Amino acid sequence: MDLQHIWTITPLLALPGLMLLAAALPAINSISLPTLWRGFTVLSVCTLALSTLALLGVITLSALSPWLVTSTLSLTLAVLVQLLGTVIGVFSSRYLEGESGQRAYIAALAGVLASVQVLLQADHWGVLIAAWAATGFALQRLLCFYENRPFALLAAHKKRMADRLADVMLIAAAALAWHATGTLSISTLSAHLATAPAHWALEASALCLAAGVILRTALLPVHGWLIQVMEAPTPVSALLHAGVVNLGGVVLIRFAPLLEHTELARWLLMVFGLGTAVLAGMVMLTRISIKVRLAWSTAAQMGFMVLECALGLYTLALLHLLGHSLYKAQTFLAASTVVRNTRRDMLHGPMTKEPFSLWFAPIITIPIVMLLADVSNSLDHAAWPWWWSVILGLAWAPLLWVPRAPSKASDHPAPAVDKVIGMGLISVVALTIATLLGHALPFGLHDTPHTDLGIIAMLGMTLLYLCLVVLQTRPEVLATWRRWSYAGFYVDEIYTRLALRLWPTVWTTQAAPAIYSATDAADATRSDLK
Repeated sequence: MDLQHIWTITPLLALPGLMLLAAALPAINSISLPTLWRGFTVLSVCTLALSTLALLGVITLSALSPWLVTSTLSLTLAVLVQLLGTVIGVFSSRYLEGESGQRAYIAALAGVLASVQVLLQADHWGVLIAAWAATGFALQRLLCFYENRPFALLAAHKKRMADRLADVMLIAAAALAWHATGTLSISTLSAHLATAPAHWALEASALCLAAGVILRTALLPVHGWLIQVMEAPTPVSALLHAGVVNLGGVVLIRFAPLLEHTELARWLLMVFGLGTAVLAGMVMLTRISIKVRLAWSTAAQMGFMVLECALGLYTLALLHLLGHSLYKAQTFLAASTVVRNTRRDMLHGPMTKEPFSLWFAPIITIPIVMLLADVSNSLDHAAWPWWWSVILGLAWAPLLWVPRAPSKASDHPAPAVDKVIGMGLISVVALTIATLLGHALPFGLHDTPHTDLGIIAMLGMTLLYLCLVVLQTRPEVLATWRRWSYAGFYVDEIYTRLALRLWPTVWTTQAAPAIYSATDAADATRSDLK
């Protein structure tokens, strides 16, 4: 057997297989903890190298089953997931030093990574559903790492209930797709949709798929567990927010042909995605805890990502997914530094924004994004519709907000206006060009922009920006709204009561009072990094 032949038969199952081996090692009691962590790191690096070589075309991963396939998209995501998993594993080995339960932690972490690798390569409804469920089961152990924390138990229970409902929706979607096409192959489903008119069963399948993704992606009203699970160790939060919760976007991108044939499913995703993005964006501004604010930020970003899929902008959703994963991983792993910096800044008093910059920022950013998008279109690189340029301009407008120093200017002088605006303009141009370049990469995605939904999304994001401006300039105008926003508009309280009524569970401990509100649960972790 020559070398070239060896390089072309590397089995695709090696990607999750190495992680499954890492998950099995903790069962051997004779292996010490330092050796287990080193073994996990070595196996994770090998998986990362294997997926990277496959993405670069150096090796070819052959599937031992037709239920698994590779593509540029799946291999790109596989490299991202394994890179984050390796970094989080190394961070965890230091962060959890001296903690009990590290063996179970290693097994669960490796199990999550193995399940995600299977999900990314799945070309069969059954494999995809099973891999997503396995990811949830393995993650459950990580979320409840501190078993004496009642809110961690409550959050895990609420997530478990949402996951089981999502499983039912996904199984129903698979059954309806099988009824219409006679197969559970995802690639065969895409080929069928390209040549045949949409069947009523496929439209129903798309609706069930959308409902399952909404439940699994922590959109309103089942978002509460994502906020309360901040009591898990910080590396678990990084894994959850940077990787696992993004899987909803991956699934929507994979089933883009199915969504294109079912406008009602796209409307459903738009309503929940836009509603989550707007409400979570408002709530985030009123929270105090750094990690809780990051959690609300993730909820808003997940709503925005689902909104992008609903609008048919799958390439932008993928770029958003990649950027959000890297950003959230870095932010959570550096949470202790953020807390120290925030406390230091608080000593100088609140830092407000110059009112003129709040109003004029979008007037500058929106034309810049539109101009660069038009240039890209003139070069035969299809960018995005005009209404998306408005949304991106609003999203990047805060880069031009000019801080205004408090009364003690000598202690905390205000930065130069021209410097802030100059750096902001450079950032806006750089972000737009990077997005346009990423949009032109050969991921094999076909965007289908929906203008009616896009205009509604643009109006919703405009409303969100106006609320942010009013909150900065006239906080007394939104005093009542601020109290409601701090409480998350009481959406999670309603879901929590319903969940405990439908599926009662014991989630309190002897060391904690029996009754808390979801708002208290969110703020219970203000400075607790574990």
